[in-house]
Amino acid sequence: MYSRKTTIRNKTGLHARPASDFIGCASKFKSKIVIKKLSDEEEANAKSIVMLLALGLGEGEEIEIYAKGEDEVEAVDTLIDLVDSKFGEDK
Repeated sequence: MYSRKTTIRNKTGLHARPASDFIGCASKFKSKIVIKKLSDEEEANAKSIVMLLALGLGEGEEIEIYAKGEDEVEAVDTLIDLVDSKFGEDK
């Protein structure tokens, strides 16, 4: 298992389009991927739009992404990079 932490930096958080982008990216990997909201330890399958939106991740929220599987490092690093890029917002 491999994990990394980051902070949601885009103003809209992980809602609507950013959540869709996140799911699309996560779905490209074979590993099981989980996103955890660190403020309340709530977790969601990173490949489920419904579960991801239910976390209510807003700007400033600290998260941890972890994965287990053959491409776990690439999966986590790619998703962290996506979150850190602010999903193309604020450019």
